[in-house]
Amino acid sequence: MFIEKEIGSNLREEFIDITHTVRDAVVESGIMNGIITIFVPHTTAGITINENADPDVRTDIIHGLSSFGFDSMDFRHVEGNSSAHIKSTLTGSSVTVILKDGELVLGTWQGIYFCEYDGPRRRKIQIKISGS
Repeated sequence: MFIEKEIGSNLREEFIDITHTVRDAVVESGIMNGIITIFVPHTTAGITINENADPDVRTDIIHGLSSFGFDSMDFRHVEGNSSAHIKSTLTGSSVTVILKDGELVLGTWQGIYFCEYDGPRRRKIQIKISGS
């Protein structure tokens, strides 16, 4: 089953917890066991799985990516958002999660995050759930 959802970002750079959105898609699909692929069809946004217990981790990751100095480099891309393209390449455009007995198989502290690097914007995530 293929499901597309819209995500709204409020800041230039932010990590948005979409774990609940993916769980809702699982319920909507009726699939209990299988594989879920979550894909971001944007070149200045990404997706990752990381800690969801302490919100400071998200802030630290954004700060860590910024510490590479991409924002102050002299790039040729005329839109002025090359740093967002680089950051999205580092986090990636998709993640895969196992689905078992109707539940996402994530570690105790893990959540799924949409990574905005060129916001605020309206974005899409695409969720493909395969299984039975």
